[in-house]
Amino acid sequence: MEVITVTGAVLYIMARQKVESLEDDITLEKVASIFCEDPVIKAKANSVKVYKFRKNGKTKVVISIVKIIELLTKSFPGIKVESLGENAIILERIHKQKHEKTISYFKIAFVAAISLIGTAFTIMAFHNDVQISSVFTRTYRIITGQESDGFTVLEVAYAIGLFIGIMVFYNHIGGKKLSKDPTPLEVEMKVYERDVNMMLAETAEREGQEIDVD
Repeated sequence: MEVITVTGAVLYIMARQKVESLEDDITLEKVASIFCEDPVIKAKANSVKVYKFRKNGKTKVVISIVKIIELLTKSFPGIKVESLGENAIILERIHKQKHEKTISYFKIAFVAAISLIGTAFTIMAFHNDVQISSVFTRTYRIITGQESDGFTVLEVAYAIGLFIGIMVFYNHIGGKKLSKDPTPLEVEMKVYERDVNMMLAETAEREGQEIDVD
């Protein structure tokens, strides 16, 4: 890449935590948001090659933000780089599979089945633990003065209310969301993903596998 000497220019970069790519060549614009008052420097900085995946090589690497700053200062001597994002970036080379949709549908069906079975078991175990049937029986006897046959308006109302409560809590009815707010499951998955990425970066640094300055 052409080396451009600059004086007094400031380049701001906000690195992402993890980047997945279908291509071998990873440029700076794929891993970070960039801002510079000089549009020429910004455009050329976006095209700086950060990493190149090799065939039959690693498909996941961790690169230090300091390494990226080193690449930028070599390409633009005299420039000042300000990092506003992550301290390390996880780069992963993914391969597009021919039957990607089929595999995705299978994974969704499998997770849905496991979730359904697990949720049903949890609800039944909870009801058995608190003896909900006995509560309904006594409540029905107190209100109506009659013995419950196990299938009354209380059980029906509770079942409908439980269904509505689950839909509202998870913010989904079928494939539609009730509001634009993220669901609790989406929030927990995002937190889990961030924690996993942080652990990968810390592990790579501790084991000396992080791509850093020489």
